[in-house]
Amino acid sequence: METALTVIFGLIIGSFLNVVIHRLPLGENVVFPPSHCPRCRTDIPFYHNIPLLSYLFLRGRCHSCHGVISAQYPLVEFFCAFSFWLALRAFGLTPSGVAAAVFICLLITLAAIDLEHMILPDELTLGGAALFFAYSFFNPVVGQLDAVLSGLGAALLFSGFYFFYLKVRKLEGLGFGDVKMVLLMGLFLGLQRLVVAIFLASLSGLLVGIFFMIFKKKNLTYALPFGPFLSLGSYIALFWGPAILAWLGSLWQGS
Repeated sequence: METALTVIFGLIIGSFLNVVIHRLPLGENVVFPPSHCPRCRTDIPFYHNIPLLSYLFLRGRCHSCHGVISAQYPLVEFFCAFSFWLALRAFGLTPSGVAAAVFICLLITLAAIDLEHMILPDELTLGGAALFFAYSFFNPVVGQLDAVLSGLGAALLFSGFYFFYLKVRKLEGLGFGDVKMVLLMGLFLGLQRLVVAIFLASLSGLLVGIFFMIFKKKNLTYALPFGPFLSLGSYIALFWGPAILAWLGSLWQGS
């Protein structure tokens, strides 16, 4: 029953995240008006707004104008529910599990918005950082000093990269939203998991960048949002960070 309720709650929260992803970058209220089709503006009745099931029943089209509904909607709902289930297994129904679920929601939302709009809204990055700074006083997994130093250290490091590219190379190698996002990450993850998160983000971003250069004929000035890679690295580090560090350490000792 606990697992089933967690998954159902994850689906509901995933549906709300879709609203935030669509409305927040446009400066719209994320609560009012009620859900509506972005094309024909018709209100969506509750029986056509059931997470996952409505998308399948409507075959991915608006019930009113028959416009195609983005696959992002069921994917976010499913992934949010799956992630809540993972958090329940990893942390249990505890304050740590609830905090992990909130962190995951921020990662999903930031990644989706950055992919579409190339921005990381302050409401999420700085708002999340403030929330997890407050949580650092009670976090049973990461000490407060570890959280604060990790967040500030990561933000200073990324600020250095930002100003180096801006002043020396005359281009934005990183957006300042990425600086605020690593502050959020460090405040929640602590040093060990943060190192894994940034390493995985940098590695995955490098691989995707190489792919675009080779197969899409892009050059080094091609703008690639880094937020999704930071989200991916943080997600993996949240659940498997210590295991990855231990594995890398064993490889280092073995060599």
